[in-house]
Amino acid sequence: MKVIPKDTISFLRELKLNNNRDWFNKNKQRFNSIQSEVKEFANEVNESLKKSDDIEKLKIFRIYRDLRFSKDKTPYKKNIGMAFHRAKPELRGGYYLEISADESFIAVGFWNPNKEDLLRIRKEIEVDGHEFKSVINHNKIKDVWGEIKGQEVKTSPKGFNADHRHVDLIKKKQFIFIKKLKDEEILDENFRKNLVNYFISIRPFFDYMSEILTTNLDGESIIN
Repeated sequence: MKVIPKDTISFLRELKLNNNRDWFNKNKQRFNSIQSEVKEFANEVNESLKKSDDIEKLKIFRIYRDLRFSKDKTPYKKNIGMAFHRAKPELRGGYYLEISADESFIAVGFWNPNKEDLLRIRKEIEVDGHEFKSVINHNKIKDVWGEIKGQEVKTSPKGFNADHRHVDLIKKKQFIFIKKLKDEEILDENFRKNLVNYFISIRPFFDYMSEILTTNLDGESIIN
């Protein structure tokens, strides 16, 4: 069973303090070793998730920053991120892990729903916000993830009543859950198993959202 290399977080913290190409090149072999083991860890997580979910794609993000449109010209990220994408269009939602020099975390949900999906979610909440809240307040979810998070618009979206009893959810542009991680948890030999269990615990929410986003308000499938 693969684990996150013990040098990973210390490497990222040193990189944060020495975010330049000279330092990175001197430590390139060290980074390559970490990256190789992290990839093996991610592949094991992916295979474990596939036992109960349909994972379409695993993506491990590059450590090199895109500097083209950024005022910050430091060349490297101070984190290692990986995402596990569920198979669309039938299944919705995604899993994310970020190991960071600052604050590591896992996140699940809907980061950037397109305008059609966002409208469909808002319409569902408008019609039956009670069911939506019962799902996100499920004990299995609350115990692991706490409260739902995400950016919001300042006022109720166009076409929605500002006095709606569930306007707090209708105003959301994102529907995500975030769990912060301690260094010792990430480096623990049981982290892969715990991580998979954390991800699996969100399935009631994903199943509910997948049903919403594959049907219209009459419950009819919209998948061709």
